[in-house]
Amino acid sequence: MSTSDKAPYHHGDLRRSLLDAASGILHRDGIGAVSLREVARAAGVSHNAPYRHFPSRDALLAGVAAEGFGRLRARLEAAGDDLAAMGEAYLAFAVAERPCFLLMFGSSLCKADFPDLAGAALEALRALDRVASGRAVSGGDASESRTIGPATLRAWAIVHGFAHLVADGQLSLEAASGALAADGTVP
Repeated sequence: MSTSDKAPYHHGDLRRSLLDAASGILHRDGIGAVSLREVARAAGVSHNAPYRHFPSRDALLAGVAAEGFGRLRARLEAAGDDLAAMGEAYLAFAVAERPCFLLMFGSSLCKADFPDLAGAALEALRALDRVASGRAVSGGDASESRTIGPATLRAWAIVHGFAHLVADGQLSLEAASGALAADGTVP
């Protein structure tokens, strides 16, 4: 059979495979190790294949970060309408997914350049806002466009600060959890 007789190579869900490969590299070796060439190698495709879905390394990383925000949102929503439980869920995410957490909240990606990433980040924050602002999860439309309230911003700043301290190894998870539990006004 000649080369022209061969059936075209189909990877299946190439985008999914690339995101999975990038996430694996990120978690194993850190953000510096993620390159389009390395992701292609890990996914078992040609070095040009990633460009079908991601025009740049940053676009690929934005996709990984957007998925991270989706997982964070799911953890926050699973905590129900208990602000303290949401704070614990946020801390647990920062520990369990440290490399992705640092990517999501680091300065290497500008959310304004990646609408899907900005939307995923906002949806995660809205999950917190529905509880911190007194709006039950079932009572709000996640797609409605409104300003995030000051109570939410205070709660987020506190739990995010603790999460970064934990993710950076500056504070133990137990100490952060204890500090959050001791504060009666926020998570």
